[in-house]
Amino acid sequence: MQAVVKIGGSQYLVSPGQEILVDHLTSPAKQLTFLEVLLTIDGKDVRVGQPFLPGLAVTATLMANVKGEKIRVAKFKAKSRYRKAVGFRPLYSRIKIESVGSPSPVSAPTAPAKASRRRKAV
Repeated sequence: MQAVVKIGGSQYLVSPGQEILVDHLTSPAKQLTFLEVLLTIDGKDVRVGQPFLPGLAVTATLMANVKGEKIRVAKFKAKSRYRKAVGFRPLYSRIKIESVGSPSPVSAPTAPAKASRRRKAV
């Protein structure tokens, strides 16, 4: 089974057992649960959420926090002898996808029900 899950503003196509690099996660927990599942693929059965699929989650384990390749940013202005170079190494988190499916009842936070703001016609 595969799923498209939203993690930190980016979308990833994941399957169980896969290791991926995502933007740095600041969570101190080793077990992670992502509730924003956008799409699932199970053989020929494809389910698309609007925007998310209710009752589904992706569980993962935080393997390590790592630094990425160095990125060099250069500024240059012609004919004025202005040159500036700055570099940095972005932080990533390496996670291993454990399962795609329903969340465990303990780790799934429930969203509060939205109150209706509609006024009744008099």
